Amino acid sequence: DAICNFVICNDSSLRSQPIIFNPDFFVEKLRHEKPEVFTELVVSNITRLIDLPGAELAQLMGEEDPKLPGANSTASGFFRSLMSLKRKEKGVVFGSPLTEEGIAQVSQLIEYLHKNLRAEGLFRVPGNSIRQQILKDALNSGTDIDLDSGEFHSNDVATLLKMFLGELPEPLLTHKHFHAHLKIADLTLFDEKGNKTSTPDKERQIEALQLLFLILPAPNRSLLKLLLDLLYQTAKKQDKNKMSAHNLALMFAPHILWPRNVTANDLQENITKLNNGVTFMIKHSQKLFKAPAYIRECARLHYLGSRAHTSKDDLDLLTSPSSKELQPLKCQKRSRLDTCHQEETQQRTEEALKELFRHVHNMPDSAKKKKLIRQFNKHPTALTPGSDVPTSPAPRRTRSRSFSGLIKRKVLGTPVILERKSRDATPEPERVSKENVHLLQKCGSPAHMSQAKLKSLEGRKEESCRRMRAHLLSKDSSSL
Repeated sequence: DAICNFVICNDSSLRSQPIIFNPDFFVEKLRHEKPEVFTELVVSNITRLIDLPGAELAQLMGEEDPKLPGANSTASGFFRSLMSLKRKEKGVVFGSPLTEEGIAQVSQLIEYLHKNLRAEGLFRVPGNSIRQQILKDALNSGTDIDLDSGEFHSNDVATLLKMFLGELPEPLLTHKHFHAHLKIADLTLFDEKGNKTSTPDKERQIEALQLLFLILPAPNRSLLKLLLDLLYQTAKKQDKNKMSAHNLALMFAPHILWPRNVTANDLQENITKLNNGVTFMIKHSQKLFKAPAYIRECARLHYLGSRAHTSKDDLDLLTSPSSKELQPLKCQKRSRLDTCHQEETQQRTEEALKELFRHVHNMPDSAKKKKLIRQFNKHPTALTPGSDVPTSPAPRRTRSRSFSGLIKRKVLGTPVILERKSRDATPEPERVSKENVHLLQKCGSPAHMSQAKLKSLEGRKEESCRRMRAHLLSKDSSSL
């Protein structure tokens, strides 16, 4: 509301295009410009939803190395060593940390699979190993690939996508977030007595995942969004491909959520939680990449110069009826914003009216111009700009003046009384010139003047009339 942009587009072909508005603009701006402030804001709200002890919170913040299951176990050491050796063969895309170049290459596979979601057993049925190796080498070398040529099958592409995720140095959701995802899976509803039930609290789970995805590294978040959207669209066509959201979660949970170099025995009872967690992500993927409303508000207030709230609870306090003493603070902030907005709007309106006022007075004389001027005169405060605007005076109507009236104006100093004045108007007393006023002050009232003084005054008037008549005649003759 506080920032408005006005864009005038003169290209008629572009006016029908939709306007794209990003509601998370201030969130992304805060993430890139002040990552420490952004992380503190998000993590404070994560800890409000899930209980993270000191060690797990330090791991989430990156202050300590994550302690993962099976790290100190000697069981299944052969399998962990085998998986570790596979990841040592690093390429430009496969086996390397996520980069923009790697995401660009893998996005070709995702786009192709979006067009071929009806293949039965997609992501479950393995493809041809020879074709997969050819495709893998092409992606690693960065060459252009025409997947629509028919050389590759959709199962080849799907298997290669899983292979790429499995060869990443760490899971797509990172090791730091592992314990947080286990806690999110435990979020359940409470009964009327405040006791925990076995029913999952979907709203809190969605909110926690939204917050957790906000602090993912940017490449991980971008690829995760592409992948979950693909799996969501695949599950929508499960009547054709026989792959439900749960089946897809079984295929992808080891690649995007399980810690590296662990086996099923290391996870034990957590496997069900992790698989159900990925199933939940696939089903609600269209909601998980939007910042919560209170995070948007905090980010917006941060850039508007106001004190940003640290958690959702602070915003709830401001809106609760029991905290009326905090309402004036919010009202003052809102009033300041409204005042600035009104002043800006008033200034733009005045500038537009000034331009209109100038345009009207520069128009040639016509009935339309007279009508517009009458409108200005009817609403001088609303339509007429301030006195500081230089405006050209309205042209006066030229009137024919008689010779005697002109002499009377010059000598007596009295204005010519127009005959068009209404007859019932009260006649004003005739004004006299400065010379007559001076004489009257000297001589007193006319009733007390002597006859000689009156005659001398009349003589002076006649002499002045003769002089003025002679002067005007000489000026007219010289002009002719």
